[in-house]
Amino acid sequence: MGKTLAEKILGSRAGRDVQAGEFVIPTVDFAYAHDGTGPLTVQQMKAMGLEKIKDPARSAIFLDHASPSPRLEHSNDHKLLRAFCKRTGAILSDIGGGILHNVVSEKYAKPGDVIVGADSHSCTQGALGAFATGMGSTDVAVAMAFGYTWMRVPESFQVVLKGNLAKGVYTKDFILYFIGMIGANGATYKALEFLGPGTKNLSVAARATIANMAVECGAKAGLFPADEQTKLFLQEHEREKDYQELAPDPDATYERKFEFDLSRIEPVVACPPFVDKVKPIREVGEVKVHQVFIGTCTNGRLEDLHCAAQILKGRRVHPETRLIVALSSRKVYLDAMRDGTLQTLIEAGGIVAGPGCGPCVGVHEGVLADGEICVGTQNRNFEGRMGNPRGFIYLASPATAAATAIAGQLSDPREFL
Repeated sequence: MGKTLAEKILGSRAGRDVQAGEFVIPTVDFAYAHDGTGPLTVQQMKAMGLEKIKDPARSAIFLDHASPSPRLEHSNDHKLLRAFCKRTGAILSDIGGGILHNVVSEKYAKPGDVIVGADSHSCTQGALGAFATGMGSTDVAVAMAFGYTWMRVPESFQVVLKGNLAKGVYTKDFILYFIGMIGANGATYKALEFLGPGTKNLSVAARATIANMAVECGAKAGLFPADEQTKLFLQEHEREKDYQELAPDPDATYERKFEFDLSRIEPVVACPPFVDKVKPIREVGEVKVHQVFIGTCTNGRLEDLHCAAQILKGRRVHPETRLIVALSSRKVYLDAMRDGTLQTLIEAGGIVAGPGCGPCVGVHEGVLADGEICVGTQNRNFEGRMGNPRGFIYLASPATAAATAIAGQLSDPREFL
């Protein structure tokens, strides 16, 4: 019987033939946590009497969510995690290194890997053809200590993409459209496998935006095949040796099948306070915006910044709107500095925070005031996400965010191209 991507990868790491619905104990290729979930991971290891980790070169802690620390409590957490890495040999990505998912893509994830992270958006690595998923701190502690985990092999949904995105439309628009169609619980514990000719022209950065948000409709993982785009990404990051071609079998069994013509997608937003409350921008009406945020693990890559800079170049941010940009990694920061992207964003009136999660989680660098509205490129917009339950968040592509920053109100980016 043919295998889906999820069945192929999990079977490979479990050392046997597997099918959806079975429980498996796969080896783990990489395990990681951040400064929000890492302290509990460390405490759980201690509670279980586990002193060592299986492979320090394949386990990592990232200080990215509250980075640099804005408060005493976070400073003490950072101190704890630095000490843990020094004692066990685990990789430490300290402040300024960047967001965990983006750094793992750049340096560690490979096609065919099983990756677990103590963060729900660990599914981002599916853009590289890895089976990656978020887990609780205790599960990640066990994976770090023993080098394996357990899970039920998910059923898969096949999502066939055809055509190409139109000018001014991006994969953020597609994944928001998909989530709006299927609902926030529409793919609970499924593996979403994005296939078809429409994927051929999507870079790994564009794919990562889709894979990152797979969890926003409940999916266990969001996967792309490993192909020429994957090889190109690994070459750009000097990791060509990590490439292997990977695709599902033609006769694989899928629980549901979808097909989309990307050329028919238009700019959309997810309206507050639900990720699946998705509407075309033309239907939302006039929305005055106080803050625009470009960044996060969803849309803080160089390709996203180029998209925003293309619109902002030679223009100014609206005087009643503030623009905050946070880069996803140190590499992206340096690349954007070298090619002039940061200068364009700053000259337009934006401010640039260091590599990290920025205001997405709501602990610093852009907490909303009561009643304020933000258009952001992050992945969640529920009440309180950016630190104030009385704030309102619209989710959008970097292009829509840039156009909105100029106009001071929610705007269609195609009017600025």
